[in-house]
Amino acid sequence: MLIPIGLDPDADVAAGVIGFPIRHSLSPVICQAAFDGLGLNWVYAAFEVAPGEAATALDEMRERGMAGLSVTMPHKADVAAAVDELSPAAAALGVVNCVARDGDRLVGHNTDGAGFCDALLAEGVELTGITCAVLGAGGAARAVVAELARREVGEVAVIARRPEAAASAAALAGSAGTTAGLANIDRFRLVVNATPLGMAETEGAGSLPLDPELLHPQQHVAELVYNPLHTPLLAECHRRDVPASTGVGMLVYQAAHAVRIWTGADPPVEAMTAAATEALKDR
Repeated sequence: MLIPIGLDPDADVAAGVIGFPIRHSLSPVICQAAFDGLGLNWVYAAFEVAPGEAATALDEMRERGMAGLSVTMPHKADVAAAVDELSPAAAALGVVNCVARDGDRLVGHNTDGAGFCDALLAEGVELTGITCAVLGAGGAARAVVAELARREVGEVAVIARRPEAAASAAALAGSAGTTAGLANIDRFRLVVNATPLGMAETEGAGSLPLDPELLHPQQHVAELVYNPLHTPLLAECHRRDVPASTGVGMLVYQAAHAVRIWTGADPPVEAMTAAATEALKDR
């Protein structure tokens, strides 16, 4: 049963996020800021859904008449298998992070890659034709790799500990995809940390995904980790005058895509970013 955390169990919730655990999620803060900024009388809530119960959650979404759901771990693949239809991005990746109602049908989307790229474009980072290195080969990395190829970058090289995982992720970029090692990271214009290294409250907190001496000011480093707001990697970039982006951009813009899908309106990205940044100050 979908029970909204921190709200009356019978609250009229328009959209929400499912995951396990879920209390750490910033989605309620970000998406509620979007709804409020749009002047919508919509409520967004977090729902803790146990592993294996994603399909049941979708059934209840239908029964409640909800407009949409955000989806986080461990349900992304299960939701992809349970919806009625997949967007091209979700179908290519086999995972869903956003579900939207389309009449009687539920459509699964993946907005992670688009959110990442749009956040960089908003910062003035040009993507067309550039060389990119993506560190990691997990779900976030795969979404980024696929979308960078759609944005017509010149090359997407995946750097990961397991060669087979790196090759699988690189294949999502088609002819632009390749694999590489850290030793030649200096030749890439964009470097993306899609590993969890540096994330607060994990074994990798305080760790770096690469030797920062390999970086130089002609590069741009994009961090996907958003907690802490200023990761060890970003601190090293600052010391070396290497332009860099925090993980908040992707977090906000992937949510903005979801809000746009649910409401048909352009979301207030600045208000969403402010809400996310303020919430992260307390963590």
